[in-house]
Amino acid sequence: MVNRAAVILKYKDPFIHWVNEADPYDDNPGITLERANQERTVYLINDDDAENLEEWISLNFMQLFESELEGWYTDESLWPKNRDRKLFDEWFNVECHSVIVDTVGSEIFDDEI
Repeated sequence: MVNRAAVILKYKDPFIHWVNEADPYDDNPGITLERANQERTVYLINDDDAENLEEWISLNFMQLFESELEGWYTDESLWPKNRDRKLFDEWFNVECHSVIVDTVGSEIFDDEI
């Protein structure tokens, strides 16, 4: 077991609407909610923070929000201007999984260093 919890953001319809409307190429037939939620980013947090998830989300929602937006469009001019907690809650469902089991057994490292 690893002393972390996993946070996963699941997209809601308003986020998918934004993805399709913000598409600068507009030759895309559009992404569906089901397709967008097939493969999600997993954010590891301290397992203690999982016990106070709402507080942790309140402190970190902007980082999560911007990470998700950047995953779709790196051009920040396409991002919504008013990125507040209310919009975050309208666009994402938050899942938290507190049991993480490392089945590999080798060292975990940051491959971007």
